[in-house]
Amino acid sequence: MSTIYRILSRGDWELARTAGEFRGSDLDRRDGFIHLSAAEQLAGTLRAHFAGQRDLVLLYVRLDALPESALRWEPSRAGALFPHLYAPLSAAAVYRVEPLELSENGVHRLPSVESDA
Repeated sequence: MSTIYRILSRGDWELARTAGEFRGSDLDRRDGFIHLSAAEQLAGTLRAHFAGQRDLVLLYVRLDALPESALRWEPSRAGALFPHLYAPLSAAAVYRVEPLELSENGVHRLPSVESDA
């Protein structure tokens, strides 16, 4: 896998891009790390944490651009290993940003993502 993902509001991404880094949401700061997802985890993350929210973007993050010592794969939802970043997410590590549109039934449409599956 060479890409992992982060879901953010468009406004939070614009602030992070301007600052050069994303330091985390309230939930991230409370948990002590930035929550990221692998491709196969995105749909579940959207359902669990972003259901019905508008104006979201999907960040495509280069795995090799993250500090290796700060990235840990740890158990989360249903025991699955999720990527957790124990450092700010550099805007330079983000190589693509796609809007997450809502379908007519209120479910987010995922753009094409890279998966190891």
